[in-house]
Amino acid sequence: QVQLVESGGGLAQAGGSLRLSCAASGRLDRVNDMGWYRQAPGKQRELVAVFTAGGSTTYGASVKGRFTISRDDAKNTVYLQMNSLKPEDTGVYYCNAQIVNFKARWYWGQGTQVTVSS
Repeated sequence: QVQLVESGGGLAQAGGSLRLSCAASGRLDRVNDMGWYRQAPGKQRELVAVFTAGGSTTYGASVKGRFTISRDDAKNTVYLQMNSLKPEDTGVYYCNAQIVNFKARWYWGQGTQVTVSS
């Protein structure tokens, strides 16, 4: 049973920083892309950042230059360092990963709340 467990959310002031972590556990024959999405109230879920197994990164336009994604393959963990936070960064942040056990499948974490006050 594959699980993605996020941690590190919480409350921050505008201009502040938070760091999110997401650890994959269970049977993990191979971990491909790992990334973060977020969903604000009343809005669709959107891409925040992705770190591919090949080492490339992609960021959503609204976070580019402020957020940094990284991963530790030895720990099957992906991180999101969020700096210069803005109130519009508020939302539930979800970890997402493609895990290969016989076949590739996408998994989601349960989500962690990030609230940025002005």
